[in-house]
This record gives sequence, C-alpha cells and structure tokens, in this order.
Amino acid sequence: MERDRITVKEIAIANLLTELLPVLDDIGRARDHGELVGGFKSVAESLETVAAKMGLQQFGKEGEPFDPTIHEALMHSYAPDVTETTCVAILQPGYRFGERTIRPARVAVAEPQPGAQTVKAEETSEAGDDKESGGPDEG
Repeated sequence: MERDRITVKEIAIANLLTELLPVLDDIGRARDHGELVGGFKSVAESLETVAAKMGLQQFGKEGEPFDPTIHEALMHSYAPDVTETTCVAILQPGYRFGERTIRPARVAVAEPQPGAQTVKAEETSEAGDDKESGGPDEG
C-alpha cells in the first residue's frame, strides 16, 4: 500500500512539472534575450529552484551524440566535422523526473557527410562484394 501511495505521489508531481514546462521555456527565452531582470528574475529563479527540488532535471547539450530515446530531431543537416549523428543545436531542452523523461530535448542534428560515411565503410569492410549492395549514395 505504501508503494502505491509513493507511485501516486510521483505521478502527481510529474503531472505538475509537465504543466510548468511552458513557463520554464518562457523563462529560458527571457534569459536568452536579456529580459530576465528585476523582480521577474527573482520569481523565475525561485520557480526554477522549486522545480529542481521537486526532482525536475533539464538535459540536452550541444555536441552530445543524438539518442532517439531522449532527443527529438526537428532539423537535420550534414557536417564534415562530426563522426556520428550529433546534436548541434538545442531548440528546447528536455526534462526528466527521476528515471522518467517528461519531454525529450528538441534538437537540430548533423550527420557525417555521405561521402565520409562511404569512405569509412569501405575502409572497415573486408569483403569486396559489399560495394554492390548500394548504400548512402541513394536518396
């Protein structure tokens, strides 16, 4: 019975935190544009502190590998300086509560240039017949 009570409490907290995400997004945008000043800054920081005390964790950093279980790709490009699919811009941070992802990080991703993938695949391939199977040159 105690375990059920804890589960219900965690669900209630997660639901409350989910409803606060648009407000936290607005605070982040205001901070990015230098509009987080005066009394509003104090209120915003208090709200962020309370959300963190309740267990809300923000995630998503530029340069980290793209993970479809915690990232939502909204933009895609190719870049010569990446070796794997990488988050190159965080459009909206992701949030988790405990082990539960409340919202995935919404990101722009870059993949290695298609030519770079082909060269890498040919270098690692030991069988000469693999070239006939097609590859990243399509589409």
